[in-house]
Amino acid sequence: MQEASSVQKLTLTIKNERLVVLALLTGAVTYWFEEPLLSGGRLIALTVAAVLILAIVGASLRVAHHAEVLAEKVGDPYGTMILTSSAVLVEVVVLGIMMNHEPSPTLVRDTIYAAVMLDINGILGLAALLGGLKHGEQAYNDDSGKTYGVMILTAMGISMVVPEFIPHASWHLYSAFTIVAMLMLYGLFLRMQVGTHSYFFSYSYPEKRAGSRLVKRPATTVIQSAVLLAAGIVVIGAIAEIMSKSLNVGLSGLGAPPMVIGLVVACISACPEIMTALRAALANRMQSVVNIAMGASLSTVILTVPVMEALALFTGTPFQMAMTPVQTVMIAITLIAAAINLNDGQSNAIDGMTHFVLFATFLMLTTLGL
Repeated sequence: MQEASSVQKLTLTIKNERLVVLALLTGAVTYWFEEPLLSGGRLIALTVAAVLILAIVGASLRVAHHAEVLAEKVGDPYGTMILTSSAVLVEVVVLGIMMNHEPSPTLVRDTIYAAVMLDINGILGLAALLGGLKHGEQAYNDDSGKTYGVMILTAMGISMVVPEFIPHASWHLYSAFTIVAMLMLYGLFLRMQVGTHSYFFSYSYPEKRAGSRLVKRPATTVIQSAVLLAAGIVVIGAIAEIMSKSLNVGLSGLGAPPMVIGLVVACISACPEIMTALRAALANRMQSVVNIAMGASLSTVILTVPVMEALALFTGTPFQMAMTPVQTVMIAITLIAAAINLNDGQSNAIDGMTHFVLFATFLMLTTLGL
């Protein structure tokens, strides 16, 4: 009887984790036929890369699901912190593997820049636009927007603007300083987010919390969710190894803008956040949208930078972290718009449209290779 129950549980787990299982099978098949697929020409390589990217996105959706399950166990604001941290972990894993196969001095910078554009202008913009069209004005805690905004500005300024003025001979010293500065910022932010100032990142909605859940989830323990989350990230890392090779083969000689790979990495990690934020906006829970979009941007900068800078110091090869003039201008406009839009505790469709137009501008500039 006990054995039958264990088999049923295993079957149910496999059914629930079918996206991860499918991703694992896809990765195994492409790994087995890796050599003929990569030598079959650019079109086949790009097709394989696209299939593997979809497999990674599917697995990352399950990673986000288990992050949300853990988040619901601990409540806000810990919830969004777990969600954004898991997304950044996926990003770092994919980014590190791609850097190992095709070292690019600008890939880290381009990925972080693309992630911030996607999170603030894409996710926040689209969610506020759709939520505003459905609900009119949507309330949230304006302390969260202000706190996120100033920390993103500081983190990006230190790690991606100031390096333009650092002499090459001193890059080791400044990289070490950047690591310390990011960890100090994150340490203080973490203390605020889960400590006495946690109310900065929460909002008391009129309805009861029991009726405010966006999705009903099957009962799982914290340990099960944590194990399945870790397993999903391992699967993503394994598939990213093959995807990186296929993407490099497919894009070689194609003349694609350098930003494309960075945008691909950013989209992979942000896909679960997009769906979660849109569900929250349509459910009139704008605070979750702000926490996800701005929190993901901050986590991307403040956690990815020290990891990659440490890798640069370990290998002795610096990354080009300073943003281009166009990137700097786009980040400045984005953060100014966010500071104005997130200043009054009420979002609307106009706020969303301004950010979404900025995201469209980013895509246009990427297409032009800028």
